[in-house]
Amino acid sequence: MKLKAQIMDEAALNRALMRISHEIAEKNKGVENVVLVGIRRRGKPIAQRICDNIEKIEGLRVPCGSIDIGFYRDDLSLLHESPEVRRAELPFAVTGRDVILIDDVLYTGRTARAAIEAVFSCGRPRSIQFAVLVDRGHRELPIRADYVGKNLPTSHSELVEVRLPEFDGETGVFLMDLGK
Repeated sequence: MKLKAQIMDEAALNRALMRISHEIAEKNKGVENVVLVGIRRRGKPIAQRICDNIEKIEGLRVPCGSIDIGFYRDDLSLLHESPEVRRAELPFAVTGRDVILIDDVLYTGRTARAAIEAVFSCGRPRSIQFAVLVDRGHRELPIRADYVGKNLPTSHSELVEVRLPEFDGETGVFLMDLGK
């Protein structure tokens, strides 16, 4: 895998997340009924950053949690012979709330579909919205993001890599060539 380009540096990534945070507050006419749910792995720290931003903007701390969608994937048997599966658990009720699912990259839509199913296993939200840092196209399911940090058309031979300090020691978005 070879680096093709740096798409966002730390400042650009932070600006995109701040813009998404403002859009969430605006679209929901405040955040009193909003809960944030990051999709593990990188969606979790991104959700936390958006949560911090919303608190600065609105002066209100919204509930923020994360889910592991492994149990809800439609390709479980393709990933592992005997995958470890855990049901979704959130530290707050989702019933009647406006749930904002948060992930790093939107590609085929399969992760988002699994996350929606995971949320419904926890209750019946009033609405589910979807925020992503990068939308790279190539959908296989009728899924779209309500909030997008950056639209980045890609080819199937490219990979969008979001790097965060919690996992990678740096912050940025990079376009990688898979060399196919």
